[in-house]
Amino acid sequence: MPRRDAVAGVTLGGKTAIVLFAFTLIGFVAETQLTQYVQTSLAFRQPYLIFYIVHSFFVIMFPLHFLILILTGKYSPRAVWNGLIYALRTHISSPGERHPQAPFPTRKLLRLVFLLTCGMTVPGLCWFIAVTWAPLTDVTALWNTNAFFAYIVSVKLFHLNWEPRRLAAVLLATAGAAAVVYGGSTSSPSEDAPATSDQPQHKVSNALIGDLLTLVAAIVYGVYQVLYKIHAALPTDPDTVEAPIEAPYEPLLEDGEPVHVIGPVIEQDMVFPPPFALYPNMLTSAIGFCTLLIFWIPMPIMQVLQIRHIELPGDFRTAFAILGIALSGVVFNAGFMILLGLWGPILTSIGSLLTIVLVFFSDVLFGGAVETITLWSMLGCGAIVFAFGVLAYDMLRSA
Repeated sequence: MPRRDAVAGVTLGGKTAIVLFAFTLIGFVAETQLTQYVQTSLAFRQPYLIFYIVHSFFVIMFPLHFLILILTGKYSPRAVWNGLIYALRTHISSPGERHPQAPFPTRKLLRLVFLLTCGMTVPGLCWFIAVTWAPLTDVTALWNTNAFFAYIVSVKLFHLNWEPRRLAAVLLATAGAAAVVYGGSTSSPSEDAPATSDQPQHKVSNALIGDLLTLVAAIVYGVYQVLYKIHAALPTDPDTVEAPIEAPYEPLLEDGEPVHVIGPVIEQDMVFPPPFALYPNMLTSAIGFCTLLIFWIPMPIMQVLQIRHIELPGDFRTAFAILGIALSGVVFNAGFMILLGLWGPILTSIGSLLTIVLVFFSDVLFGGAVETITLWSMLGCGAIVFAFGVLAYDMLRSA
């Protein structure tokens, strides 16, 4: 029988959660700073190649998580694997396929992974391009508005009532995003910045282009989060409990009627629900594998058509910096998924607020694009931070 024991109620509290949260924030700041360092200071302006390497690195998340579970847990590899397969079959299979003899829904899983990969590719690529053109503070502030766009889409798709305080926070964050974009349009490039063939002098500043790309990324990623919760996340995931998704109608069984279940539940032991965060890490690794297999194809096409010259890092410093981007990206994404289950949507608000502040101070300490920060961008970032505070306070009150 599937064992529904401590796995369903796993919690990380106290110092463990704080340390994990700190590493998640450090991962985001490190990924942001290293990305700008590679593409500006080291002049390795290959956003697509960097995106491809970093997102392909996601493939290591599930094997590492699975290995840690086996080495430190009380469950056998077979039990963990059977529980994960059972969860996949239960979630992906249509009602007519829910019987023991039904084949595994491989096509549906491949389609889901491909759509998830595309959903992460668009905002991810926009972000990697934006960090080379706009100040990191602007990029971070605008990127974190994805939580507000996710809230708007959730209200529309789930037919929820608008809560005045949260709606005010959404409007304030939108105004802050507009102020940041306006600040980017009024900022002037540094006089010391060399003009290269990759940076033609346009009437519209690079900061504005970077801000607009980040805003597009935030909108797409906000929609992606909601669609992920609807179509990809397990019903047992903590972040889907709040979503009022109606379960499909299933008639009550008559006495003596056989119970049809998916897969070998009775004959084989399994851990169900899967150990905490294993399922989302499996999907994230699948996204990395899909990226690795498919998204190399545009690079030779861009090379042949002379759209973009793709080149590998020419020295060890650049290569190790890109490796740092990939590893910090893995730390941030893995930590974010775990903490999202522990603390719920509050992490999205508080975590985003802290990354805005941390990236701003790191931008001041390490140089970056501080000279392009304007009064409007400062006011916009402040408005977004305040809006996050309002939303976090409202969530704490209703928790």
